[in-house]
This record gives sequence, structure tokens and C-alpha cells, in this order.
Amino acid sequence: MTRQIRMSVRPLVEYVYRSGSIDNRFRSASTMTDGTIAHQKIQKTYQDTDEKEVMLKTAIEYAGLNLQIEGRCDGLLRTENGTITIDEIKSTRGELSVIEADSNPVHWAQAKFYAYIYALDHQLESINVQLTYVHVETEEKKQFVQQYSFQALKDFVMDVIGKFEPYATLLLDKKEKRNESIQQLDFPFGAYRAGQRKFAGTVYKSIADQQDLFANAPTGTGKTISTIFPAVKAMGEGHLERMFYLTAKTITRTAAEDTLRLMKEKGLELSSVTITAKDKVCFKEKTICQKEYCEYADGYYDRLNGGILDILAHETLMDRQTIEVYAHKHKLCPFEFSLDLAYTADAMIGDYNYIFDPRISLKRLLEEQKKQTALLVDEAHNLVDRARNMFSAELFKSVFLQLKRSFKEANPGIYETAKSINEELLAIKKRCGDKRSSVAEELPEDFIVLLDTFVSEAEKELIEQKTGEEQEELLEAYFSAKNFVRIAELYDERYVTFVEYERSEVKLKLFCIDPSHLLQQFGKGYRSKVYFSATLSPISYFKDMLGAKEEDYVVSIPSPFAKENADVFIQPLSTRYRDRDRSVQPILSMLKNLIQTRPGNYLTFFPSYAYMNLVLDGLEEEGDFDCRLLIQNNSMDEAEREEFLAQFEEGKDESLLGFAVMGGIFSEGIDLKGDRLNGVVVVGVGLPQLNDERNIIKDYFTKNEKNGYDYAYVYPGMNKVLQAGGRLIRTEEDYGTIVLVDDRFLTPKYQQLIPPEWMDFKVIR
Repeated sequence: MTRQIRMSVRPLVEYVYRSGSIDNRFRSASTMTDGTIAHQKIQKTYQDTDEKEVMLKTAIEYAGLNLQIEGRCDGLLRTENGTITIDEIKSTRGELSVIEADSNPVHWAQAKFYAYIYALDHQLESINVQLTYVHVETEEKKQFVQQYSFQALKDFVMDVIGKFEPYATLLLDKKEKRNESIQQLDFPFGAYRAGQRKFAGTVYKSIADQQDLFANAPTGTGKTISTIFPAVKAMGEGHLERMFYLTAKTITRTAAEDTLRLMKEKGLELSSVTITAKDKVCFKEKTICQKEYCEYADGYYDRLNGGILDILAHETLMDRQTIEVYAHKHKLCPFEFSLDLAYTADAMIGDYNYIFDPRISLKRLLEEQKKQTALLVDEAHNLVDRARNMFSAELFKSVFLQLKRSFKEANPGIYETAKSINEELLAIKKRCGDKRSSVAEELPEDFIVLLDTFVSEAEKELIEQKTGEEQEELLEAYFSAKNFVRIAELYDERYVTFVEYERSEVKLKLFCIDPSHLLQQFGKGYRSKVYFSATLSPISYFKDMLGAKEEDYVVSIPSPFAKENADVFIQPLSTRYRDRDRSVQPILSMLKNLIQTRPGNYLTFFPSYAYMNLVLDGLEEEGDFDCRLLIQNNSMDEAEREEFLAQFEEGKDESLLGFAVMGGIFSEGIDLKGDRLNGVVVVGVGLPQLNDERNIIKDYFTKNEKNGYDYAYVYPGMNKVLQAGGRLIRTEEDYGTIVLVDDRFLTPKYQQLIPPEWMDFKVIR
């Protein structure tokens, strides 16, 4: 039986011909925009008889495979004597003089493949292949031309297919096993929880209908299995080829891995890859991706195919530990290995930034592949502020003042451009006057021109690969400036230019107030996006902020737990900044009464470390709390966090009172089941600290006919409250106490935001 596989020319030849080392030293490279412009300029020089962007397709039978191969060549050139030339254009910012005919075998392979397809279709005995390298700034070009017989091209193509066939066969074998296993797969638990079947069914329908979904699914719904299971079933039905499970935190990544592990135990054959941050998985003492320093980077691409074939043949769940084992075995960088595996796997588990961050995203994912991919965005409430950060950029004056000093003698070009940037930031500071900050709704065009000039000068220096502290400073400034220029290209009416200064330091920021449009753009092309969270409430706010379309699906699942599982109290104190000193004594009295009447393990969440320390000082003065105290600090490493959580043990005679901050590491994503946690106290309504950026958000949404104060302060704050309170009831068997400390919880605005299962509360007088 012949099995079919679809491939684009470029990834096919890259698989066979990639070689060499990872080398993340500075390399002058053109952006996609630069490349497009350079291509267009070359194509404008073509004759009337020439063609550009020519789509080429062919089918090749090989060892039981039917390969449907297609690609688009940059140029098809014709001479008067009938000679045909395939032109492949490559743009660069590097020196053309260092590029030789054999500098990049992948470029030749791509062009030769196009030449074979054209010669086959038009029965040509020979055809020319031309590589055109163009400098994006000078527009100089360098060309190499080779003539090939049809037979030579055919031999070349069959050699490529022969080397690709074991990999293609392995992928097809795995896909067939995957689909067969999915057909036999049942829901891995004995029964659905309340609301779970509806949630899972809505996820499946969204994927099948190619729609996006916004889902508020409270704790206990089983969000991970309720999204992954229907996505897997959609694969088995042919709606999907892959899914990306995107998270903000390591603990939710672990939940996704555990879910796939459970499904594997039930018979699922599906490959998944977890991408862990480079700094966490690097085998070396320092993360220096250069062949001279790192043996895992040296010759990486020469060993990569062997590593991929090995791990895919023997593993399905490729988590951090598994990837590290095979990376050691094949001497491969574990981070780059995980990225390369992500393009082959059925499921990828990783951070939001691999899809949405313009600096980091998986750029090799082709549009056709996106159409067969679903995004499952876990804890989607976190994506609002994360997206604001990803789509914003900032620069500091001190960086360029230091460069001006460091390069005054060493490099006049860098000295002059750094000096100009420093002077412009000084002028911006003076325009602020005594306000110490300013907001403008226009992009600082002249400043962007200065940064562009600096980037060009920095590239000339960095390309020489010098070492030293000044070079490190220059490299850091280069990437900051480059990112600032990149974000400037995204600037529109949803941005402001924000300036603030303190003494001699000036910060200039392109601040993305409303990330919804860009989230839409970066998520464009995927078959379905499922945004879900236990606290995607109010859902209208999150639809606004995450870029929902009118036709998108929405589902809100009620809590599966009985309201009797939690006794909810409201203590109507003012926790506003001006009243905090007066609130300490009533909070301490309430905590003492709680420990005495309902002994157990408690977590108390505060809106800030300052407020928490104020209450701790009061507690120390009283000195008669009959319990152990556990206090979060603002610099806990992973081991200290684990130790903090390990203190919450069942069956202890002595009560435990933990102090933590809302929105911190212990208010989301932790599971303290049963009697490990008996109660949660939330002090305050979680409002973000009053500052210029929050006020900019408030003013923007007010101007756009929304409730700006709610968008900037109330909804983000209440989300922290809901997340903190959600730590308590994690299973049907959990019981405990929730205390909400603030008089605003009794006002109509906040009553509307309190979950239904908390509404049977008692007021502490």
C-alpha cells in the first residue's frame, strides 16, 4: 500500500543538508521584512519574459511512499535562446565577500529541487540554477550559476528522498499507531465530573468547527483532561495534526504531562515534547552557545537527525528528563533539541512566548501546518499582562551614556550614534519638566531613525567577534535597540509612548495598552484557539483583552463542588492604604479566633509584602499565637518554594499559619489537597498598585467607552482574589474556610464578581 506524505521543498532539503554547529554569537542577519524588500528589488530587475514567485509541485514514488512536494521559487528567468534559469534569492546584512559558491548547501539543494520539478514538467534536458545573494542595505548582489542536466537533477532528488525516507516512514508509522490508539481510547476516568462532559464537548466542537473558545471552568472541572482529551479525539477524526498546550507556569506544564502520561497508560500512542527554558536545561556552567565553549553546540546539526530518529523510535512522552537523556547520548544541546522535536511531535507543551512573543515564536511553523494545529491556552487570565510585556519595549538612557564613554576612542560610529541617542533622551527628559513622566500617542519617529543608525553601527562592530566587557554591553544594547525598532513596527492606536525619569536616568517605553489585536495577529492561521482558566471572569473583559471575535464560542461551567464544601466569611474592614494601620488589630483578632475555633493549616494572602510585614509586626508584639508561622519572602528559589509547601502536612497537632502575597508564587497553580490546607484568608481586593502605567490603561479604556477603572484595577485585582481563594477546594472531599477581608466585598460591584459557590457567606462583625 502506497502511503502519502505532503512536504514543502525547504524543510525537506533542510532535513538532509543541515550541518555544522550552533553558534549564537552575533551574526548580522536580515529580518523577514528586510528579506521581502530585498527579494522584491531583485525581482523588479527581471525582464518581461521572466516570472517571479512561481509555484511548483510534483509527486514522487519511493519505497512505498507517495511524496507530494511543493514550493515556490523566487524567479524563473528566460533568455532569447530559450535557456531557463531558476533563481533563488537570499538576503543578508553580512559581507558578501565572505560568501562562496559552496557556503550554504541548503540554498543549492532548494534551488536544484525547484529546477528538477520545472525540468520534469517541461521535459527539459538541462536547466540553469542561480543563487542570488543581496545585501539589504547596499543592495549589492553576488550570484553563482550552475548548469545541470535533467539526469543529474533527478539523481540528486532521488538521493535526497532516499535520505529522507527513514524519517518519513517513521513519522507515518507513528501517525498510524496514534490514530489507531485514539480510536480505541475512552475517557480515562470512570465518569465525568459535573460540567466536565459539557466542557470537553465544547472544546471538541470548537476544534471541529474551526472556532475559538473562551471557557471559564472553575477549579475541580478537570481543565487539563477536559481540553487535551477532546483535542486528541479531534486528531483521531482528522481535524487536527497537532496541538500546542501553552502555559505560564511550570506546575501547569507538569499537569499536562501527567494527563498525557495517564492517557498513555490507557493505550494512547501520541508523541509530546515539553520545551523548558534554555537557562534551566543547559548542560554547561554558562549558557554560551558557541562551538569553542560547548561540545553540545559543536557539530550539533551533524548529529541532530540521528538523535531525532532515535528518540522518536523509542519514546512518546518527551519531557525534560527524557530529552536530557537523549541529548547526552547524541551530544546535542537539550534546548535546541527540544525545539527541533517540537516540529515533529503531535503535542508541544511550553510557554506562551513560543507562539505569541515576536522575538521567540516558532517561526518555522508553516501556514499549512497552522491550519492543522490547535492552541490550548491554560490559565489564560495570565496572558493579558504577559502579552502587554511581550508587545512592549523599553530603553534606558544610562546604557547609551556608558556606550558613548566606552567607544569614544574605539569606534567613532558607535560613539556618535550612542551620543545622539543619549542627547535625544536628555531632550525628552527636559520636555517632561517637573512631572517626571509624560505620555504621547505618537511614535517617536526621529528617535527610531537614531536607533536604526545605532543598530547598523553596532552590527559592524559586533560582526568582528571581539571579546570584553564593552562588547557584552554593546551586544545587550544592540538587542534592546533591535527589539525597540521591531516593536515600533507594531505601533498603532493601541500604544502610547511613555517616558519617566528619576534623577539622571530616563526610561522610554513603547507601551502596548491593549494587546488584543496583536494576540489575534500572532494567533492567526491556527485551526482553533481554546482560552481557558478557573478565573476567566468576567468573561466579557477577557474576550476584549484576548482578541475575541464576535463569532467565537463561550462556555462558563459551574463549580462541580457543593457550596457546603467551604464556609465563607467576609470581614468588612477597610484595607485601603490610608486605613491599613487601623486594620492590623482586627485582622489579628480574626486570625487568632480562626486558629482557636478551627485548628488546621491556613494560607493568608496580602496585597503586598509591606502590608504583610505590617501584620507580622503586630503579631510579634502580641506574641501569643498558638501556631507555627511560615512566611513567603520575595526571593525564594525553587527549593525554598518546595520546602514552604512541604510544611503543609496532614494530621499535625499544631496549627500552621502561612503568610504569602496575592498574585505570587503560592496564589496560583498549587494543590494542597485534603487536610494539607484547611483555610484561606484573602486580605484586600487585590487592586494593582496605583501607578502611571495602570492609569494609562484606565484612561485608554475610558476613552474607548469601557469602564477604565475596572479594566485597569478591579478585574485584574479580583482575579488575584479568586486565584488565592481557589487554592482551598481542590477535590470533592476537600472542606475548609475562606475569609475575605475588605468592606468592598459587600458592595454591588464586587458581589457580582464573587463566584456563586461563595455567595452563601456570613459577615464577621
